[in-house]
Amino acid sequence: MKEILNDTILEIIEDENVKFDIVTTGLTVSFFGNEAISNVNMKIRSKSITAIIGPSGCGKSTLLRSLNMMHDLTPGAKVTGRITIHGKNISDYNMTHVRRKVGMVFQKPNPFPTMSVFGNVVSGLTLNKKYNKTYLDDIVEKCLKHAGLWDEVKDRLNISAMALSGGQQQRLCIARTLAVGPEIILLDEPTSALDPISTSKIEETLQLLKKDYTIVMVTHNMQQAARTSDYTAYFFLGKLIEQGKTRNIFTSPKEKLTEDYVTGRFG
Repeated sequence: MKEILNDTILEIIEDENVKFDIVTTGLTVSFFGNEAISNVNMKIRSKSITAIIGPSGCGKSTLLRSLNMMHDLTPGAKVTGRITIHGKNISDYNMTHVRRKVGMVFQKPNPFPTMSVFGNVVSGLTLNKKYNKTYLDDIVEKCLKHAGLWDEVKDRLNISAMALSGGQQQRLCIARTLAVGPEIILLDEPTSALDPISTSKIEETLQLLKKDYTIVMVTHNMQQAARTSDYTAYFFLGKLIEQGKTRNIFTSPKEKLTEDYVTGRFG
């Protein structure tokens, strides 16, 4: 079945067991009156990886940042429409709760330079509360294992995070995000600044994480989207053009705009 929503083709699988962790309805984000994304209607499935693709400036990162209220503190930004997280309007959460529930990993690794590897992982936990050392040790090991970094740093947890390679720093940032207990992870081009080996390790990590987390990833790399994601959404000029299973988007897109982009005719 296909449902047409404001000229956007959205594949709907008729399965009552499908769970959507994020749903946007009429989502529009503007800056000083200029719309960056317009009337976006999309659904993000639980325990899966959704890739957001499209040419530069099409609104991918704007969408991603709206999903954990990052625009709320941006001068001149206005967000209208509706975002629901686990069926609850995002505006009904307080900002701190949203940031814990919906974690964010940025394009460039940003570990805290004055902290150790250990300190980086637990920084979000210990900001306003004290925990015993045994509990923190367990959290650090668990999160570094989930991020695919434990075996590489387990014997040097007290070194500066800046002593790690770029790829290790990015996985450390993923571990830091996991430590506060999110249910959804947003990644804004997490491998664009990394070498191929580090990129491969991050992608392997994401495949493991999707068993427990819902992941939304912006990427300029269509090959990465094709090999990593379960679902793909294509944006163009601030509008969601098409969303569906990744294999369908890349092999039999319904929209010509999508076909032109994934086949390299423009972008």
